[in-house]
Amino acid sequence: MSTPRPSTAQGFALAAVTAVAAAWVLTGCAYEEDICSSGEYPVMTVGASGSACVPNEEQPPEGYVRYPEGKVPLKVDDKWDVYWNTHTLDKDGKIIDAP
Repeated sequence: MSTPRPSTAQGFALAAVTAVAAAWVLTGCAYEEDICSSGEYPVMTVGASGSACVPNEEQPPEGYVRYPEGKVPLKVDDKWDVYWNTHTLDKDGKIIDAP
């Protein structure tokens, strides 16, 4: 009994899946999730490590502030996202350890 050969459509599908997997591996799985959606900016909780996203045309809600210039997290797990997990700003805008 011989082994059945895949159809042409199955062969193309297998080749496509293989090509996508190879591209994924070669790029180092480089997908990075944005902190906020388009049209929003990230804000942080004063005195805690919480955060939120606010529409560009709005000010931060009460209890939230903008991140310090140059220290804004843009992607999940980027340098500043990781940093602000353990740091925050006090009511005077001074960087402190998060509780």
